[in-house]
Amino acid sequence: GINAEYGVTGQGNNKTRVDDMQDALSQAASASKAAMAALRNPEDDDPQYKEIGLEGVGAEVMEMTHVLRFLQLLCENHNLQLQNYLRKQDNKNSYNLINETLELIDALCGGTTGGLGLLGLYINEGNFELVDQCLCTLTEFCQGPCPENQTAIAYQESNGIDIIVAIVLNDINPLAKRRMSLVLQLKNAAAKLLLSIMESRQDSDMAERIMQNIQPSYLVNAIRQAYNTGSTAEDIDPLDAEEEIGDDEATPHEVGHNIYILAYQLSEYNKELAHLLCRGFINEASRLSDPALDYYSKRTAQIEVVRYDRSLERIVFQVPPICNYLTKTSKLKVLYTAERDEQGSKVTDFFSRTDDLFNEMIWQKKLRDNPLLYAISRNMPLWATIVFLLAVTCNFLVALFYPFPDVEEEIPTSISVFIWLMIVILGCLCYLTPNSKTISLLVIFSIARLKFSAGMNFTLTFLGLCQVVGKAMYLISYLGNRGFKRENLKRDGELLYRNGYMVLCILGLVVHNFFYSILMLDIIIREETLLNVIRSVTRNGKSIILTTVLALILVYLFSVVGFIFLRDDFVMEVDASPEGATHISSFVNSLTIGSAPEAESEPSTLSGLLSEGMGSCAAFSDEERAALTADCEKLWDEVKCACLKAATQEETTPAPVAEEEGGGDEPIMVRMCDTLFLCIITTLNQGVRNGGGIGDVLRRPNISELSFFPRIIYDLLFFFVVIIIVLNLIFGVIIDTFADLRSEKQEKDEILRNTCFICSLERGAFDNKTVSFEEHFRMEHNLWHYLYFIVLIKVKDPTEFTGPESYVYEMVKNKKLDWFPRMRAMSLCSDEAENDQNEFRDLKITLESTKSHVESLSKQLQELKDQMTQQRKQKQRTSLLGGITSQQSVGQSASSTT
Repeated sequence: GINAEYGVTGQGNNKTRVDDMQDALSQAASASKAAMAALRNPEDDDPQYKEIGLEGVGAEVMEMTHVLRFLQLLCENHNLQLQNYLRKQDNKNSYNLINETLELIDALCGGTTGGLGLLGLYINEGNFELVDQCLCTLTEFCQGPCPENQTAIAYQESNGIDIIVAIVLNDINPLAKRRMSLVLQLKNAAAKLLLSIMESRQDSDMAERIMQNIQPSYLVNAIRQAYNTGSTAEDIDPLDAEEEIGDDEATPHEVGHNIYILAYQLSEYNKELAHLLCRGFINEASRLSDPALDYYSKRTAQIEVVRYDRSLERIVFQVPPICNYLTKTSKLKVLYTAERDEQGSKVTDFFSRTDDLFNEMIWQKKLRDNPLLYAISRNMPLWATIVFLLAVTCNFLVALFYPFPDVEEEIPTSISVFIWLMIVILGCLCYLTPNSKTISLLVIFSIARLKFSAGMNFTLTFLGLCQVVGKAMYLISYLGNRGFKRENLKRDGELLYRNGYMVLCILGLVVHNFFYSILMLDIIIREETLLNVIRSVTRNGKSIILTTVLALILVYLFSVVGFIFLRDDFVMEVDASPEGATHISSFVNSLTIGSAPEAESEPSTLSGLLSEGMGSCAAFSDEERAALTADCEKLWDEVKCACLKAATQEETTPAPVAEEEGGGDEPIMVRMCDTLFLCIITTLNQGVRNGGGIGDVLRRPNISELSFFPRIIYDLLFFFVVIIIVLNLIFGVIIDTFADLRSEKQEKDEILRNTCFICSLERGAFDNKTVSFEEHFRMEHNLWHYLYFIVLIKVKDPTEFTGPESYVYEMVKNKKLDWFPRMRAMSLCSDEAENDQNEFRDLKITLESTKSHVESLSKQLQELKDQMTQQRKQKQRTSLLGGITSQQSVGQSASSTT
């Protein structure tokens, strides 16, 4: 589209609009030719052209600035149809405006006079705006990309491409001494134009054309010169230069960065330039020794994207400064918690987190405006460690010295002197060479000194207060890193956990020290292994709960059977109650009658209990008294039965032998199944906790009893069903879940070590290749480089997008992930292509060798043929001569005879 600056709206690729612009374009071409004619052949007598020369250009030529701006806006948003139309129109009179623009900049910069090295004599404040507009217009002609326009610019007959290179490399004095900002703007525009010429080109033609008249060392020196200009001419730290200076003015570091990106792309096809840029892991030490190369390399990233035609393209770009605010904690969280999709790729989960990561960068940038809050927030792991160590210290002191004495015992003078001496020595070491071990020892000796001087109560109070302060610092740092947005706080479970931790710290400080013991559970959150132990229970919690319900149902069924048939076997031995303990019967009586009996009036015998119970019946009516009497008689009958059974058991079994130190007290036997509820509780408590089931605690029946075999069946069924099957089912679910979690963790670690996060290619795919897996993971498919590129298209003006940036912007906007490479890498493709070329080359060599052999054999055959022909001719000649000689000899003999 076209900016509102010229009042043109709508889509630039509208065919009707293109047809309407033909006349305007023709006029523009005519104006361009007239302007170049005025530049090359100025009429000295005409006052309109008196300003042409080394100080400025004519007013008619300067009008071309608006025409070129108009042409630039026509091609805005990479309008491919208009880009091609400006190069060639489908009519009789076609004007190549790309070549016309190149000829214009050639004439402006003195290319027609052969003065490429004297740009400063031709470029000045008067024609700077026109030269800059020519560069910007040519850039827009190429971006998208438009391959035909790129080729037209690179191989145009004039010196246009050489002039563009000269602008990048030369100083352009004296303009640089008067207006350095104008020179930087020209260099920046020229570097962008060269980058647009190489945009999305997979061949080496453009790189070779650009490097045709460039020495690689000159290009690297231009990078260093831009860096030094930015570091010395500006009172700004080079690390923050891009952030401090406004975006409207080109900075030396920005210009140097564009030249570095240009050199980086050219180095793919020039080994000497790649060596000078110190590319690769091998040359990393040399790059670190060069401040300019180190500065730009750390702020330059590259990614590989898949275009619409499924071809891979490498994009080299400048990392936005806001990306420096991404915290290390967030990086590790994404790296270790990103989930794989059905295709085994983590890109889907990673892409869903990009918005949150971008918002975090924005928040962290705002956080830097508050130095105090930033100083607290940046040390969040330190606050967490301090709070946990304080909790461990408090619990250690409570476990050793509770209950605390009111007055501390005095320690020997030697120990006191030793503690003070260690505190002084460790304090000096911490000041000179601070490290974690020295600081820890200093804190331990300081706590010991405080304990012996001020007492344990004061020491714990002081540590508890420090713990509350440390936890408050942690909460502030957590909120500072997380942000204070309400929607973030509502769904934040970790914040709720930290607030609960803070409440426990306050309770331990104010209420009782035993609350500190709960804080030790924080180790579960801090250690991944312990967290997996808890997850092994909670992950399959539904299965465990249902299995537990099944176990309760089975226990209930066994309790019902025991209550009906084996009630008398539920007799268990209990210990005598300690003195001062209140029986549950007394508690029940207090709830029933209304007041608990006093200890001294408690009946110690059954008769006393009955007499007291009958005495209390005086207040009841006759019916209530009769019911109470019946209950008492029933209770008495049960007591007599119990006594009879006890007597029978004493007659059939030997009397228990009292232990020597047992005091001779007889064991107390209690019936545990007189009610169904009591039977259920007993079966659940005693049956599940005993390894052999409920049979381990029930009365052992005699073989002569009728219930002997039913008891065996009852005990075995309980043992096999409840103990072996059901409980092992629960344990099995927990153990299997823990094993799965451990396997998943090992698998995740294995994937992180040996699989690319972006393309999912494994380490083995890069064996015996030109690029190792580490180089591929760090340089070609770096996870954070893809995030930085997404951030770049979010913060960059859409009108300044290059072709690949516009493509990725549309993909991100539509939530599409087709631009991520999967199971592909350019290095592997180039290796495959190189292998194919090597095979073709070997085949060609073999064919040539075979051809040479065939030619040699043919030559030998021809020589043999020639030799045979000569021999045949020689024989024929010899035979002919022999015949003539014989005839002559016959004739001579005849004549002599005659």
